[in-house]
Amino acid sequence: MNPEISQILTHIVGFLIALWILRRFAWGPLLGVLEERRRKIKSDFDAAADKRREAEDAAARYASQLKDIEAEARQKIQEAITDGRRIAGEIREEARAEAHKIIEKARADLQRDLAKARVELKDQIVGMTVIATERIIKQSIDQDAQRRLIARFVDEIESAPISGAN
Repeated sequence: MNPEISQILTHIVGFLIALWILRRFAWGPLLGVLEERRRKIKSDFDAAADKRREAEDAAARYASQLKDIEAEARQKIQEAITDGRRIAGEIREEARAEAHKIIEKARADLQRDLAKARVELKDQIVGMTVIATERIIKQSIDQDAQRRLIARFVDEIESAPISGAN
């Protein structure tokens, strides 16, 4: 088996022609497709990196907004607590004032009722004294004169100091 030189040269020339044809028609488009694929992959990686950065920025913004919202919520809670305390104080003061008014009204009512009772008691004493005087004297003085005498007597008794009274 001795290869002949012409056969080897034919193979070499055929290989070179095939190589040239592949380079001319297949290699360029194949390298173009590979280059296009490389650019697309790089573009996709760059887009993914941009999206990741955007997501990180959004997460940072959301975290910052969440902190701001929490701080605002704490502030609003503190304001509500302060308002609640202020309103509770106002309610207590209103209740004290109302209680004071009720006490003063009760005192005034008591004084009025006491004065009314004194007048009624005075009238009853005058009536009883008239009856007792008529029975004792067994004579009848006219009614108006008798009432004046007894009223003057009762007035003298009221103005006299009573032992044990405040």
